[in-house]
Amino acid sequence: MIARDFIRLTVGSVIAQRLRSFLTALGIAIGITAVVLLTAIGEGIHRYVLNEFTQFGTNLVAVQPGRSTTMGASVGAFGNTRPLTLEDAAALKRLPRVVNVEPVIAGNALVEAGGRQRRTNVYGVGSAFPEVFNFSVAGGRFLPPDDPRAARAFAVLGSQLRRELFGDANPLGQTLRVGGDRYRIIGVMDSKGQVLGFDVDDTVYIPAAKALDLFARDGLMEIDVLYQAGANVDEIVEGVRRVLSARHGREDFTLVTQQQMLEVLGSVLDVLTFAVGALGGISLLVGGVGIFTIMTIAVRERTPEIGLLRALGARQGQVLALFLGEATVLAAIGGLGGLLLGLGIAWLLGVALPALPVHITWSYVASAELIAAAVGLVAGVWPARRAARLDPVEALRTE
Repeated sequence: MIARDFIRLTVGSVIAQRLRSFLTALGIAIGITAVVLLTAIGEGIHRYVLNEFTQFGTNLVAVQPGRSTTMGASVGAFGNTRPLTLEDAAALKRLPRVVNVEPVIAGNALVEAGGRQRRTNVYGVGSAFPEVFNFSVAGGRFLPPDDPRAARAFAVLGSQLRRELFGDANPLGQTLRVGGDRYRIIGVMDSKGQVLGFDVDDTVYIPAAKALDLFARDGLMEIDVLYQAGANVDEIVEGVRRVLSARHGREDFTLVTQQQMLEVLGSVLDVLTFAVGALGGISLLVGGVGIFTIMTIAVRERTPEIGLLRALGARQGQVLALFLGEATVLAAIGGLGGLLLGLGIAWLLGVALPALPVHITWSYVASAELIAAAVGLVAGVWPARRAARLDPVEALRTE
């Protein structure tokens, strides 16, 4: 049997039973559509979450109070004998290749201004906050670099809080009460939008020392160290560890680099993408069962034809290849249809629901088509082997 005969017989069998071939390929097409669509959504969410995190900068080392143990994450301020202080932040700023440091303390408090009041997020920070976290000031200025322990009572509003309290009026120079204390508004931040559902614009920024008094805390929640691009992060981490260990007498803090956070987050999101792809794979399995069933029926119906081929000199291997080829062609056609359908739906989702992150990964698309062909090949093995092992004389008698 030459290649031309092989192709003609394989494709001819598929075309001869159009409706049956269509329904069989449809099962594979639905499975591939599900795989393409779900992996596109999973990859879109993956990229969206990573972008949300990296927009605050990548050259960061976070210092948190408390020591991580093998039993879990940091125990926070509850397990710390010496809290992180503003003086710790000032000491870290003197490290080589450190661009700036940012003390952070956060909470929620009642704010009042212009006869209006609301509860909002209050961040106690330093003057380097916009530089460290890639924020920008829309009007006025950010907190000045005062003495950390004697900072003036200045406040900077997030864009959402500004709209809620002042509408279109200019808030600069006006007085704001935060937790009952008076602050003078000196700036308004540019809009940053929501990050993973958290509105970072519904915020007021005050000096870290004021926030420590407001929330009656002894120590900071975190110190973020911004280092130079291209610097060796291991050297930065070692420098931070050395300085803080010397100040605290022991290592009673946790250091987390931005890369570590992204790696952990990326691993979790990779599992998510794999999981949604596996869900689509279940549909592929159903499609494979369909091919197995149809090929089994085809072998039964075409037994005389198989007997004739064997009588004309076709070898067992050629009959085996013939049915395997037919099963693979069916799966490949279904896979191609599923790819087109999945890509089309993903495109429509991107147009109709722009808030839903969808990203087509072409390696997944190519893998899906190869998997479809493989499913057809595997599903056709048993029927093809059964066809190849038929006795030619017995096969001809069934006609």
